[in-house]
Amino acid sequence: MTLFGKMEAEVEVKVSAETFHDIFSCRPHHISNMSPAKIQNVDLHEGEWGKPGTVICWSYVHDGVAKTAKEVIEAIDDEKLSTTFKVIEGDMITTEYKSFTAIVQATPKGEGSCLAHWTFEYEKLNENVPDPQTLLQFWIHCLKDIEDHHRTQLPAAQA
Repeated sequence: MTLFGKMEAEVEVKVSAETFHDIFSCRPHHISNMSPAKIQNVDLHEGEWGKPGTVICWSYVHDGVAKTAKEVIEAIDDEKLSTTFKVIEGDMITTEYKSFTAIVQATPKGEGSCLAHWTFEYEKLNENVPDPQTLLQFWIHCLKDIEDHHRTQLPAAQA
C-alpha cells in the first residue's frame, strides 16, 4: 500500500467562477458565514488576505469532531482561478498525514455558474490512515452551502 495519494472531485455550483475564486483566494474568512455548521472560523495568522504566503487557521467540524488546520496559501493563480493551500499544523498533520495540499479551482461553465474542482495531494503517516474521502465530501457540502448563500443574496443585490 502506498502512503502517497491524490484525490479529486468536481461539482457544478451556481456561483460565477470569478466570485468562487475570490472567496477562496481573498475571502476564505467569509466561508464561516456561508457554511456556519461546518466552518466556525478562519483566522489570519500572518500575511494579508489574497496574497500567497499568507498563513490562516481554519476551525471546522468534520465527522462530528471540532478540528483545526493551519495552512499557508502557497499559490493564487488569477488566470486559472485556482488557489493552493498547504496544511502546516493542526489535527490532520498530527494524526493522519505527513503532508497535505488542497487545490481548489473554478472553471466557468455558463452565466453565473462554474465547475469547482478540488484536488487533494497527500502523504499518509502510515498504512492505517484512510484516504481523505470524507474530507472531500465535507468540502463538496461546503460548496453547496456557498452556492445556497449566494443564491439567497441575489435578490437583495439586484434590488
